[in-house]
Amino acid sequence: MSQDNMIKLECKECKKLNYFSRKNKKTLKNRLELKKYCKHCKKHTLHKETK
Repeated sequence: MSQDNMIKLECKECKKLNYFSRKNKKTLKNRLELKKYCKHCKKHTLHKETK
């Protein structure tokens, strides 16, 4: 994977980095928010893209 397209997803509840993904930065300008499973909270929570 290309490093310039990589993003980090952080749990909004416990503030831990759980996922790494990629996105097309030309088409998606704002920050990505996905509902994913957090292994620290042990439930599905909202994950937001970080820098």
